[in-house]
Parts: sequence; structure tokens; C-alpha cells
Amino acid sequence: MSQHGNGASPRTVRDVVFVDGIRTPFGRAGEKGIYAGTRADDLIVKCIRGLLRRNPSLPAERIDEVAIAATTQTGDQGLTLGRTAALLAGLPRTVPGFAIDRMCAGAMTAVTTTAGGIGFGAYDVVIAGGVEHMGHHPMGSGADPNPRFMSERLVDPAALNMGNTAENLHDRFPAITKQRTDAYAVASQDKLAAAYRDGKVQPDLVPVAARKPGEGWTVHSKDEPPRPGTTLDDLAGLRTPFRAHGRVTAGNAAGLNDGATAAVLASSDTAAELGLPVKMRLVSYAYAGVEPEVMGIGPVPATEKALRNAGLTIDDIGLFEINEAFAVQVLSFLDHYGIADDDPRVNRYGGAIAVGHPLASSGVRLMIQLARQFEEDPSVRYGITTMCVGLGMGGTVIWENPHHPDYSGTPSQDTTTAAVSEGALA
Repeated sequence: MSQHGNGASPRTVRDVVFVDGIRTPFGRAGEKGIYAGTRADDLIVKCIRGLLRRNPSLPAERIDEVAIAATTQTGDQGLTLGRTAALLAGLPRTVPGFAIDRMCAGAMTAVTTTAGGIGFGAYDVVIAGGVEHMGHHPMGSGADPNPRFMSERLVDPAALNMGNTAENLHDRFPAITKQRTDAYAVASQDKLAAAYRDGKVQPDLVPVAARKPGEGWTVHSKDEPPRPGTTLDDLAGLRTPFRAHGRVTAGNAAGLNDGATAAVLASSDTAAELGLPVKMRLVSYAYAGVEPEVMGIGPVPATEKALRNAGLTIDDIGLFEINEAFAVQVLSFLDHYGIADDDPRVNRYGGAIAVGHPLASSGVRLMIQLARQFEEDPSVRYGITTMCVGLGMGGTVIWENPHHPDYSGTPSQDTTTAAVSEGALA
């Protein structure tokens, strides 16, 4: 009898590849933000249509699923967002969709959930992403936490406020001072400004025409939150809203933002069949829980688990895309692994402190940036995208670079074409 108990043959797990990713420019939440008059679902529709325009060899009817995340699933972010976005984007009515929520790791979970379906053989091609319009739906709006959380002391009260959890991380790791977090934040702004200057960010932005009352229509093609030229002196005097004489400020934390992201994932054989590019291969992923009151440490156990699953060590990782919900959270991860604050492998294009963090959408932004870095640096074989998650979780995905000479997956489209022309493939 087989180990499966019923004599059935085990399934072959298929390689899952990241074909392409795109995002809207991120905006500042609120009445003055660029998307104040724009619906959340229209932002994700822009991304879906942008992906199809960029990948004309992908027939819309070949898309097997649309998974879209949102943290606050109500209003223009409700009504089974994956399905409604698919219909609004003009996909065939035969294409199903669903909504998903894992707070900040929503888009990441949309990717890993559908990737599991691809690996199992349930899907060939999917679209996965996320959207958050924090101007329309502030974090926690409409939520009704069960009173048992407090009455039965299931979680520390600080767990329900992300800023407080960041202050708690400072308490736990006193070596992470406000001076260090401010310096990290300045570096994030500088790196994003350099990436914009060098044209690294713009290729993956889909322009969005948005209308604001009294101002008419404007086409937005760059992110609104960045503050290039920010200095340590600029950050030193900012107030600490979560604790008197605290260390977390608006300068060393991500802001409140609006935006959307989406990606195409496929099995490697389907990508080859359709002539789709392969920008990354999914190697491993993992999620882990931690004490909710220090949720920012979540990426550490998630990364340890993902590395263990992949048979890799942290020394195998050549690029890190770490979501910058708070500078202290990133630095706690770096300190755990003995990585310097200014290590050139970390967030080469800057991070959420500069570009923004529209909650459920950010996971795919990390993937888009990692894929772009893989393309420009074939010497790196493995990279990770990782983030902390509200209520005490972390998520990590490990990716392999198809441009690396030792790439173990199906060769990317360009490599395959070259190999066939030289008669190198059987």
C-alpha cells in the first residue's frame, strides 16, 4: 500500500512562476490625496487591464482565477472583490474570483494561495493582488473586536494598535534607538529617489486618471507619498503619537495610503506554452504567528520556516524586500540575522516608509521590486519578500532568479529561445 493510504499515485507538484506584476502609483489617504474621488475597485481594475495589455500573448479566457485582497472588505472594497474586479475589467464571465484578507499580507496571501492551486494542478494561470483605499476605509473602520479579547486578556490592549506594537518592539530591543530608525527612514527615502532617477520604478506603474472635486481630471504616473531630500533634522522633531516621549513617528513609519497591485502567476509549463516571460520562480513560503503586541517581529519566524522548507539558509539570500511598516520592525529582522542597517541587499529601491503602504496591496509591490532587481542582477540566485502582519503574524516568500546561471526551474522564455536556437535542448 502506498503512503497515501488509498493506493493513489502522488501528484507531481508543478513549478509556479511569477510572470509579471504591475501597480498603481500609491497615493496619500484623505481628502487631499490623489485618489480621494476614485473607487477602490477601479484601482484594481486598472491593474488587471494593465497586465493584459503588457502580456498580449495571455488569452483572457485562460485565466483560471482572480484573487484580490482587501483588509476592510466593505463599500467599494467589498462584494467578493476578485469576482467583481474580473467582471469590471472585462474578463470573460467564465473567469471566477474571490476576496481574501490577511491584513497587510493580503496580496501576499492571494499569491501564495493561488500558487498552491497552480502547484496542485487546479489552475494554470491566475491573477492575484490587493487594494486598499485607506482614505475611504481607515484601518479598523467598521470593525467590532470581540470584547473577550480584553475581558479574558487574550491579547495585550496594545495589539489592536499597530503603532503601539512598534513602540513595544523598541522596548524589547533597546539597541534599536530612535536615531537608528530615523537614519533608516532617511535611507529609504534616498534609495527610492535614486530608483526613480534611474528609471527603476516607472516601468511597473500603470497610469491612473483620477478626478478630484473642483480640480477636474489628472493622470497620475508617480507615487504621491515620497519625500525626497528628507534629512535627520527633519525627522528629529516629529511628534510621537503612540506614546509620550516615544520613538515611532510619521517619519520612520509607513503612512496611510491608497493603491492597488496585481500579478500574473502561472505554471512554468503554461508560461512556456503561451510564450509568457518568467521573472521569478516560487521556491517556498511560510506564515507564522507571534505575540500580537509585538507583531513586527513576525517576519523572523516566518522566514526561518520558509528557509527550512526550502533547505536554504539566510546566507543563500542575495536580495531582501522587507515591507517597512515601521523602521523598528525592519531593524529587528536585520539584527536577528546579523545584517547591517545599510546592507546593499536590503530594499534597494527603498520601501514603504518612502513609497507608501496601502495595506493589503503591499505584498505584490515587494514582488514587483524583487523581480526588477533579479533582472538587473543575474548574480543573485535567491531573494525573499517578507512582511509583518497585524494581530501578530509574519509572512515570507522565497523566490529564485531565472537569470542566474544555476537556475533550477524551467528556463525563462528568453533563455529557452536561445537554447533552442543553439540546439541545446533535447
